[in-house]
Amino acid sequence: MKRQKMMIISRRNVMYLLGGVASTALFSNYALAKPNLALKRIKEISKNNVEEIDLFLDVPEIAENGNQVKVSFDIDSPMTNDDFVKTVYLLADGNPAPNVAKFSFSTDMGACSATTRMRLSKTQNVYLLAEYNNGKFAMTKSKVKVTIGGCGG
Repeated sequence: MKRQKMMIISRRNVMYLLGGVASTALFSNYALAKPNLALKRIKEISKNNVEEIDLFLDVPEIAENGNQVKVSFDIDSPMTNDDFVKTVYLLADGNPAPNVAKFSFSTDMGACSATTRMRLSKTQNVYLLAEYNNGKFAMTKSKVKVTIGGCGG
């Protein structure tokens, strides 16, 4: 039977190892997504003054690749000085950072719509929050199922 040499570990390497394990244990919550972060962010923005009305949010029901999920929205607003959508927020509750995008609009634009792509880490809800010039907020949500290979499972 062959004898194997034992590897000598210095105190410095042990301290590095223990520090890495401790920091991983302490800060793992910051790297993981928490589902209520998006709703908490919506409450911060709107101060609980949200109406769930019919906004048009177009996201795929099943996303084959979570790296590029196409998102588009269209909000029916006259876009006049008296009544227009000022800001639109796009949030996702399964990502480590719920803020996905923020769009600013003015009356000169004439319409309130946009298309973008976002990254989703897993199956989750996508929220669309619209802020009107009079201080009111409207919200809608849609669930996107992120799959590998589009198998829907």
